[in-house]
Amino acid sequence: MASINPGSSPLAVVELEKNSHGTTNKTTKLVLHDVILRVCLFATTLTSLVALMTSKQTEMIPVPFPPYGASVSAKFTDSPAFVYSSAALSVTCLYSIITTILSFLTLVKRSATSTKLMSCVFAIDVLLLGILASATGAAGEVAYLGLKGNSNVGWQKICNVYDSYCRHVGFSVLISIFASIVLSLLIILYIVAMSRR
Repeated sequence: MASINPGSSPLAVVELEKNSHGTTNKTTKLVLHDVILRVCLFATTLTSLVALMTSKQTEMIPVPFPPYGASVSAKFTDSPAFVYSSAALSVTCLYSIITTILSFLTLVKRSATSTKLMSCVFAIDVLLLGILASATGAAGEVAYLGLKGNSNVGWQKICNVYDSYCRHVGFSVLISIFASIVLSLLIILYIVAMSRR
């Protein structure tokens, strides 16, 4: 807090107090937005992870020899892209829990966070955004191949057979995109907070 000279006019004192309260209110609003976004990040990554990990379906596939059918399962562990996506979502979900607690404690105690801690959180946010975006892109590509196939290389579509499995995977990819957007908003919020310091 800035010191006040004994000879300062009362108007200057009131102006100084206004400025200090305005800065505190702005900081509190930024921390509150940070907490809300981190809770959203937790919710989106957890929802996407649950949708992906519950994507399993077993169907009877016709075969040209007796018994003329085979039971074949499709699950997320069949594709390395989905395994990568589940790992990225798990790490981001755990990270969101930790940072939500830190932000909430900052909000409750109304204490200023250190620049080193904010810079560290910002760096991890950027890193996780890159990892999550790449995992979402990889999972989205495999999901699209399952939906449409690729006639050029002879890959058949599977979503006409494994419809429930494909719905789970598609929903997971969609929610992962929202999680990436939330991480982007957290990065923008950090830049706004640092520009106001």
